[in-house]
Amino acid sequence: MMQDPATLDQLRVLVAIADTGSFSAAGRKLNRVQSAISHAVACVEDQLGSSIFDRSGGRPTFTPAGESVLAIARDVCGRADALRRLAEGLRRGEEPVLAVAIEVLYPTAALAAACREFAVAWPAVQLRLHIDTLGAVAERVRDGSSVFGIVGPAADTRGLQPRYLGDIRMIAVVSATHPLASAPAPVPVARLTEEVQIVVSERAAQEETPDQGVLSARTWRVHDLHTKRALILDGLGWGNLPSNFVEEDLAAGRLRQIRPENAAPEGMLLPLMTVMRPDSVLGPAGQWLRNRLELGCHPSKL
Repeated sequence: MMQDPATLDQLRVLVAIADTGSFSAAGRKLNRVQSAISHAVACVEDQLGSSIFDRSGGRPTFTPAGESVLAIARDVCGRADALRRLAEGLRRGEEPVLAVAIEVLYPTAALAAACREFAVAWPAVQLRLHIDTLGAVAERVRDGSSVFGIVGPAADTRGLQPRYLGDIRMIAVVSATHPLASAPAPVPVARLTEEVQIVVSERAAQEETPDQGVLSARTWRVHDLHTKRALILDGLGWGNLPSNFVEEDLAAGRLRQIRPENAAPEGMLLPLMTVMRPDSVLGPAGQWLRNRLELGCHPSKL
């Protein structure tokens, strides 16, 4: 059986030399005498049958072969460190993989902030985010492909355990060039029905989730908020969007808020909930993320 050309310890020595710039500095970083560093390098060169360092100058530098070995050494050491973190996490009861389904209405900036903190708090846990609409989120939780989900009020939560998360403020908006932009408030429902309403609907489902906030008989259907916003910005219709999602467009004058008849001036509050299967148990990373996503709906608590 062929002997491995280098041990993990020897590969770490090569990486330390590259990072610190010299054998002596690598020895200080690894808390070893310089002779031990030189011996590790000599062993690797002997096994490879090739020089890793060019020693003709005042300071040893990596040869082309050495650069190739160093690239692999970094990869192997990185994977070894990841395996160590995974093993430590498993001993603490951490989930190796955490899959979560999230309704598109959840604030994107709050989700990104939570993910940044998650990466620091749980570096060994692989996160799987499924961003979906309406009933598709609950279905992912129901079939076990996600350990928990965030759903809106229209989602079918039968057989799942709901927990209130927070509210999202929805407002009706149009492009500044749209005919409704100059309509006096409140806008009669009869007037709204004359214009196309852009609506988010699920891609495919056994049972369609009932529409919410749909007033017009003329609808265009899309599957995500970014497409809906783009169509509204282009003056192709009006629609309800999360206030946090369009605050920059409103400030820049690209979009204008309209108030449908019988709607509150501040818009419509939609409650979000987390849902889980009764037989599911959240590990420590899952509990942390669920609590952090709840704070995302209440920025004042952060």
